Amino acid sequence: MEIKPASRIERLPPYVLGRLKQMIYERRKAGADVIDLNMGNPTDAPPDAVVEKIREAVTDPRNSRYSVSAGVYNLRRDMARKYQRRWGVELDPDREVIATIGSKEGFSHMCLAMLGPGDIAVVADPAFQIHTYAVILAGASTVSVPLGNDDAFLGRIAGVLEHLTPRPKVVILNYPHNPTAMTVDPGFFEKVVAMADKYQVAILHDFAYGETCFDDYHAPSFLQAPGSKDFGVEFTTLSKPYNMAGWRIGFCCGNAQMIKALSTIKGYYDYGIFQAVQIAAIIAMREGDKHVEQQAAKYQSRRDVLVRGLQRLGWQVDSPRATMFVWARVKPEHLLPYNGSTNDFCLAMVDQAEVAMTPGAAFGDLGEGYVRLALVENEHRMRQALKQLTRVLTRKE
Repeated sequence: MEIKPASRIERLPPYVLGRLKQMIYERRKAGADVIDLNMGNPTDAPPDAVVEKIREAVTDPRNSRYSVSAGVYNLRRDMARKYQRRWGVELDPDREVIATIGSKEGFSHMCLAMLGPGDIAVVADPAFQIHTYAVILAGASTVSVPLGNDDAFLGRIAGVLEHLTPRPKVVILNYPHNPTAMTVDPGFFEKVVAMADKYQVAILHDFAYGETCFDDYHAPSFLQAPGSKDFGVEFTTLSKPYNMAGWRIGFCCGNAQMIKALSTIKGYYDYGIFQAVQIAAIIAMREGDKHVEQQAAKYQSRRDVLVRGLQRLGWQVDSPRATMFVWARVKPEHLLPYNGSTNDFCLAMVDQAEVAMTPGAAFGDLGEGYVRLALVENEHRMRQALKQLTRVLTRKE
C-alpha cells in the first residue's frame, strides 16, 4: 500500500539545505577538507565553569529523572534576573518565563499553540526557514512582506493588517536578523507595540542573536518597549552566546497568556530538558557574561577578515553589527556559470572550492542573489576559504 503523509508535510518545499548537507558529507567522506560556513553551528567551547557544573550534575542520579516541561524554577528565575540585568526588563519567573528545547522548538510549539487552519501570520522575506514553516506545520498560512527595519517596513505590515481578511493573528519578527544580520534601534519596538495595539495582533520576536553584537552595538529587546508584554513574547537561546548549541536550551519570555498556552502544548509533548543541562545553564547565566563578550569579539574579528575578502572579490557586503553571519550579494558574473542561481552556485562551490555557504534563496524569493556565511571558523580558515573561492571564481571570469 502507498502511505501518504499528512497534507502539512506536502505543503513543505524540498529542503535545499538537506541536499547541501549531504553534499558536504559526501565530499568529506571522500577526503576533502570542506570549510563549512553553511550553518550557524558554533565550534568554540562553552565556558569552563559550565562544563564543570554539568560534569558534577550528571553524577547525581536525581538529575536523571524526568524534569518539568516548563523548566526548573531556579533556571527560570535566573533568566528573569538576566533580563533585568541586561535589558532592564522585569519578568515573573512563574508566569512570564518558560524554558524551551532551544529557541527553535519553543518558536515552533508557540506557533502550534497560537495558530491553526484559517489563521494567518505575517513573515518577512527573506526569513529564517522555521519562521515560515512552523506556521505551515501548525496548519496556518503566511503572508510575506519585504524585510526592513524602518517605518516603511512597518507600513507594509500595517497595510496587510489593514486590508487582509481575515486579519492576520500573528506578526513574526527577528532582530538581529537571520540570515541578513539586519538590526534595529530601541525606538523600532515602540512602534511595533503601537501597531500591535492598533490592530490587536500578537508579536513573536526571535531574539536568538541578541547577545552576539559588535562595534559597541547593543541589540534592544522587544520586551524593553513599554506595553510589549500585553502583545507578545520573545525567544532567546544559550546556543550562540555560550556555545551551547547542542545542549538545546532556550527560553520564551513575555505575555503570560501566550506563555501559558505554550506550557500547555509542551506539557503534552515533552518532560523537560535534561536537568543536568538546566543546572549548568544556571551557571552560564550567572557567571558567563565575560565569556559572551569574548565570544562576540572572536566573531567580530572573523567578520572583519571575511567582509574584506568578499569585498575584494567584488561582492556587495556590509559589515554586520550583530549575529554570527555575513550576508553577501554575489557578484552577478560569478553566478552566470551556475544559471544565475545561488542554489546551484553554493552546491558547485562545495564541489569546486571546498567551501560551503547557504544560498539566499533558501530563505525566500528575495534572498536570491545572496549567500549567507557563518562566522564559525577561525581567522586562518576564513582566509583559506577566501583563497579557495578566489581561485575558482577568478578562473571563471
